Amino acid sequence: MGDLIFPDEARRSILAAVAELETEEVALAAGLGRVLAETVQSPLDVPPFDSSAMDGFAVVAGAENELEVRGESRAGHPSSEAVRPGFAVRISTGAPIPDGADAVVAVERTESAGDDRVRVGRSEVGANVRRAGDDLRRGQLVMAPGTELGPAELGVLASLGRDRALCARRPRLALLVTGDELAEPGEPLQAGRIYSSNSSALAAQADRAGAQITLRAKVPDDRQATEAAVAAALESADVVLVSGGVSVGPHDHVKPALHELGVQESFWRVALRPGKPTWFGRRGSTLVFGLPGNPVSAMVCFQLFARPALRALQGASPDAARTTARLAVSVTLSPIRLEAVRCRLRATDEGLEAEPTGDQGSHRLSSMLGADCLALVGPGEGELALGDRVEVELL
Repeated sequence: MGDLIFPDEARRSILAAVAELETEEVALAAGLGRVLAETVQSPLDVPPFDSSAMDGFAVVAGAENELEVRGESRAGHPSSEAVRPGFAVRISTGAPIPDGADAVVAVERTESAGDDRVRVGRSEVGANVRRAGDDLRRGQLVMAPGTELGPAELGVLASLGRDRALCARRPRLALLVTGDELAEPGEPLQAGRIYSSNSSALAAQADRAGAQITLRAKVPDDRQATEAAVAAALESADVVLVSGGVSVGPHDHVKPALHELGVQESFWRVALRPGKPTWFGRRGSTLVFGLPGNPVSAMVCFQLFARPALRALQGASPDAARTTARLAVSVTLSPIRLEAVRCRLRATDEGLEAEPTGDQGSHRLSSMLGADCLALVGPGEGELALGDRVEVELL
């Protein structure tokens, strides 16, 4: 293995360097994707009153009968009439159950018996009645810190009367991509240049992981320019991502710049394919990732290393969902490195099946198209056969 670090060890080293960020109040309208930093208990019963599950008539439960109709209970407009034997109150779905009533007969089980009279079918106590607190009880634990706020979570908070939530601050992230060969999309492409894809792909991954991008820059292959860009990034961010320039070639200036600026190295080079030349360190509480320049390597290493850190900074679980799947093809094992194979998942009668997206070259960004997961194939001799099970991390 030489000086290579295993991916799990690299991840543990990264997470050990994480200190959770401070909190802030966030309006629900801006809460999608934010991470909760408080315990939420219900301050009220939801629903707060007994209500009807059907359009129909609120009654005293009993046998089929002809009843006098007195008043109506509508959603938002409770009836002032109390229900007694021999009487009914017309009621709408979601409306409060009138005093004295203990059942609702659905309108489909009734017949008009003339003005202000109705014939209702037999009913049991509690029929079509939603009890107060049927969804949530006062004092009930609803959400714990670390919960990511999705549409359902925001809706539940609103149902409790909350218009704000205490959340972790979004990590500030600076993104630097290095290389004289990079042209910005939209520019004419000159000889020897390629369009910069890492900036767009990594920024999207960072945004999806909850980060706020405060700096995004292209850096030429120049020592002074690299040092100046890294210095600016360190001053503006909780996390610095540098793509490219972390190897040991004559035009790779990132590592010397990081050393000069006081960033302490935790590890460099991971037993991973793609992604071997990955660097991680920190200066104070600022985390610094040196990701490979090859676009697939950069995206894979972000998923396996940077994403967990961004999640942990917000108090969320760093773990992406993992499961197992059957391989749709055989895969040759690497003798010393874990292989992250881009795959499409499909359901079969025998369970999930993972099929590689095509050629797995680290320069082939198109191999990420349609990828549902990374199949994590450990080192070894020979190959995994078609149908063998493998752990997959969902993307």
